[in-house]
Amino acid sequence: MHPAEEIERLALEELHNCATSDVRSRLGITGVEIGGGFVSVASALPASAIVINRTIGLGLQAPATAQTIERVVKAYDGVSRFFVQVHPDAQPATINQSLQELGLEKARGWQKFERGRDAVAVQKTDLDVKLIDVEQAEASAKIVCDGFDLGSAAEPWLARLPRSDKWRVFVAFDGGHPAGTGAVFIDGGVAWADFGATAPDFRRRGAQSALLTHRIQFALDHGCSRIFTCTGEDVPGDPQHSYSNILRCGFKETYVRANYAPPRSQRP
Repeated sequence: MHPAEEIERLALEELHNCATSDVRSRLGITGVEIGGGFVSVASALPASAIVINRTIGLGLQAPATAQTIERVVKAYDGVSRFFVQVHPDAQPATINQSLQELGLEKARGWQKFERGRDAVAVQKTDLDVKLIDVEQAEASAKIVCDGFDLGSAAEPWLARLPRSDKWRVFVAFDGGHPAGTGAVFIDGGVAWADFGATAPDFRRRGAQSALLTHRIQFALDHGCSRIFTCTGEDVPGDPQHSYSNILRCGFKETYVRANYAPPRSQRP
């Protein structure tokens, strides 16, 4: 599998591993492999929780058949909004046709980025960025769940992220007040930066650039040679603050991964 897809998939799988049995039950969390892809489901989360309700890696390890794709879509029964993500090398024409025949339509894609071991420039902010442990995890989880529209029910799940051996969570503080957060997943010398969000009252103060800089430096300090991240693809009329921050921190655009989702008209 492509390294950028593999590290993101491993990070998503580890997020699933962080969930307790109680959290799994309350949020309807399941994670299964179908056709070589990881099918991530949290059926009790709101329709906006597409960073969780998504399938990654389909068709990259083995050809995806129409039957396989139908099984993936069926795994989301009861979920009104989800993404089936299609890498450019994963027989996109075949997969796309099957997804469209099942009623899914193309949504906004995700732009992937990569950087190597080049030094990262310090980004100025008046906030204090710190690596946190479980004691500050609830505040970080609230910012993430608000920023990614996961709903408050997901906060106990995301609050367990610092307990992982491979995820690390940073928080930007204004005095004692958590202002923003961001996480990095490291495995085998490769890193994945994710869950960057800022509380509304603290925006426009450089939190996300500083948090991304700290995560990059942490990955470099721990021997990573490749660091990946992503955000929504560039579209007209979108100010793309995250996109600009990513480029400012030395990342290069690599590819856009297509997303297929149920039509919005089908949402309750």
